[in-house]
Amino acid sequence: MNAHDRLLLDGARRGDAAAVGAALAAALLLGACSPNAMPAPPGPAPFAASPLPATAPTPQGLLLTADFGAGTVTFVDPERGAVASVTAGRAPYGLAVGTDGRAWVATAEGVAVVDTHTRVRLALIPHRTNTGPVTDGEYRGGGMGIALSPDGAHAYVGVNVPGTTGVLEVLDTARSEVTAAVPVGRRPFDVDVSPDGAEVYVTSHDSFDVTVVAADSLSPRRIEVAPYGTEGGLGSWLKPHYAVVRRSDGQLLLPFEGERLAVVDPRTGRTRIEPMTADTHQHGATGTADGRLLVVGTGAVRPGDGRGPSLTVRSPDGAERVYPLQGPHEDVAASRVGRTAYVTGGYTRDGYWNGITVVDLDTGATRRLAAGARPLGIAVL
Repeated sequence: MNAHDRLLLDGARRGDAAAVGAALAAALLLGACSPNAMPAPPGPAPFAASPLPATAPTPQGLLLTADFGAGTVTFVDPERGAVASVTAGRAPYGLAVGTDGRAWVATAEGVAVVDTHTRVRLALIPHRTNTGPVTDGEYRGGGMGIALSPDGAHAYVGVNVPGTTGVLEVLDTARSEVTAAVPVGRRPFDVDVSPDGAEVYVTSHDSFDVTVVAADSLSPRRIEVAPYGTEGGLGSWLKPHYAVVRRSDGQLLLPFEGERLAVVDPRTGRTRIEPMTADTHQHGATGTADGRLLVVGTGAVRPGDGRGPSLTVRSPDGAERVYPLQGPHEDVAASRVGRTAYVTGGYTRDGYWNGITVVDLDTGATRRLAAGARPLGIAVL
């Protein structure tokens, strides 16, 4: 981390507005978070399994990754590694898979629809929103977080519009078309849906908020989620990334820095803070069937001040186990029985590798699998 980033982090944590202002000015001058910054090269890829024959049906129990660096989705055998890839669209980010086997993939160009049974792209639905030139990189315009309604009738995709606020586009899955667009915050990293399908939750990184969208009226309501405050604005590291809807009570769980868990009541907008223990910059998160929270740690924001990459396993009572990971990671999915986590080796910033880390949630034992190029979103088929 360079000098302006250190000032931002220190200033935000101690409430020093002057330090934050100076750092933000430096950021604007130096372009330290420039979308043109080149990513670090990936590490050596682990062994890949033999490919599936093109005409063979997809076996049950595979994983599916969105390959931000290749414009594809990759099918991964959880024991052997990557077995097939399908073109999706440029710079795919998040994905969601319905009970019918169709995967909905958020890309820079639009939402790709992939039949996971036959491994064929059925459609590429363009965004209704003008996101500018189709590009790659951390700040590229286009789809980011995506989720399906419980009945599968709608897909909801958070669309980043560079330089301004984003939108939530609503897709009719039967007609494969965008039917509405709702204003939300800046850079909508994550989209989640309430268990009853009545509300959609859009977590927007650069505006420190969650937008609650009523599924029937599509009326939006903003909730600020900023346990460290909002000083530093776009230059701050201390912003929300991913949320998990807690099944037991519908609360939203948003982890920050391996230090604070924001528990947000979407009905009242009130936020309660609980302590976390990983001491690492946190991104992807998911829940297990038994109510545990899994959170990906990407590593210390500032060298020497914080711990490295990890996976936090947090029980409903707040007890945590933190398992170290090797190298950067971004997102996580849990096996259906909740004994295994699959953590993608892509990363939205400047480091990544082309695979998945498999984590035994009981012991913390890890192993690596080959996947696609810079995998971000992941789902269990």
